[in-house]
Amino acid sequence: MPDERFGEELAAFVIAVPGTELNAEEITGFCRQRLARFKVPRYVLAVDEFPMTVTGKIQKFVLRQQAVTARSLEAADAIGTA
Repeated sequence: MPDERFGEELAAFVIAVPGTELNAEEITGFCRQRLARFKVPRYVLAVDEFPMTVTGKIQKFVLRQQAVTARSLEAADAIGTA
C-alpha cells in the first residue's frame, strides 16, 4: 500500500476459514512472533477470494487497488466523523 513516509507499506490479504472470525490483532501478533519487525504487515484485510489470472496466479495489482480503495474509504469515514 502507498505510504507517504516509506513509499510503500505492507498489507496482508487473508481469507478466513468458514465459520471463523478474522482478528487483525491476532494475525499481526502471530507475524510478530515469527517474522522480522520490518516484515510484519501494517494492514490486515479480509477478502472472500483472491483475483486470479487465467493461468491461476494471484493478480496482486488488483489486490493493491482494493487496499487503496478500502484505505481511502476508511480515511473519508474518519474525516466525516471528526
